[in-house]
Amino acid sequence: MRGELKEPMGPIFTDAESLLSETGELLVAVGDVVTYHLERAGVTPDVAVVDGLTKREEVEDEVAEGVARLGATASEVHVENPAGAISREMVRTLRAAIADPEPTVIVVEGEEDLVTLPAIVAAPLGASVVYGQPGEGMVHAKVTDDAKAEMCDLLRRMDGDSEALFEILEIE
Repeated sequence: MRGELKEPMGPIFTDAESLLSETGELLVAVGDVVTYHLERAGVTPDVAVVDGLTKREEVEDEVAEGVARLGATASEVHVENPAGAISREMVRTLRAAIADPEPTVIVVEGEEDLVTLPAIVAAPLGASVVYGQPGEGMVHAKVTDDAKAEMCDLLRRMDGDSEALFEILEIE
């Protein structure tokens, strides 16, 4: 499935302002660098999911400082999520953060790379999930019925207990 997951789930932007002109009412940012670029553009995502890493390396100080600035204006929740996996705790935390009217920064102990999939499923129609495409820019995944169905299909085909995730996400 690596090949499928490498394909961008929407248009790629290199400029945060251009991206923001396309986003919906609710904005979920997955990744430290994406979150940093949104913060620099003066936007606090409704939900930011960060792990302190980019390309499995520690983020630069400037990026970490930008994410920390967001943490000062948003509630911060810590959650464990192993590399190459999506934990039940991660999905529960993500759902709660999306439902919370106040901004939330989810700090992941482990890795947040696959969180885009349940984020698209959990977010309401019309929302935007933005994540990084290494070496290319920021991908804007618009939450639509088709996008939700595609993410559910990917989650079903992954190893693990997808039915438990769908139960948490309240998907049949």
